[in-house]
Amino acid sequence: MTGEPIDEAEMAALMRATQQGDPAAYARLLKAVAPIVRRMAARRWTGSEEADDVVQDVLLSLHQVRHTYDPDRPFIPWLMAIARNRLADVQRRQARRAKGEVAVEILPETFSGQETKDVVDRLAYSDALEQAMAELPAGQRRAVELLRFKEMSLKEASAASGMSISALKVSMHRAMKTLRTILTKQ
Repeated sequence: MTGEPIDEAEMAALMRATQQGDPAAYARLLKAVAPIVRRMAARRWTGSEEADDVVQDVLLSLHQVRHTYDPDRPFIPWLMAIARNRLADVQRRQARRAKGEVAVEILPETFSGQETKDVVDRLAYSDALEQAMAELPAGQRRAVELLRFKEMSLKEASAASGMSISALKVSMHRAMKTLRTILTKQ
């Protein structure tokens, strides 16, 4: 292994040999590629992380995607595309950290507090709601009773009321709009 820089044609040949499983060619390729990537990262890097971290990221990516290299195409543009993508990923991560964003694998579940549920329950059985329901036409009132109070599906409510599913949807929409108007006035 010489410490001399190698040209693109030799890098492409080393990559072909790497794809065929030659570990010596792979080691030589990585030694040749690292300074190129380091220079590119140093020119473009504006963050606080070390450029060496970016180089390591690129070399890991190169290892993971080495099977995708097309030997009939130039090697350096393929390598630089990987390097640009990894550099952009690192810069995005740094920007997220600067804004206080935290990446998590599993999002936490949130639930409404009990007091919210109590308000909804009280409203469901209030005198105001009873009076507003009494003002609705019979079809709309029946739709609300079946779909909201009895918590039936559209199919079940359709069978119980004799109304089509689309008629139930329309009645429910109109009923909710009317109830909202009546209850807002009170």
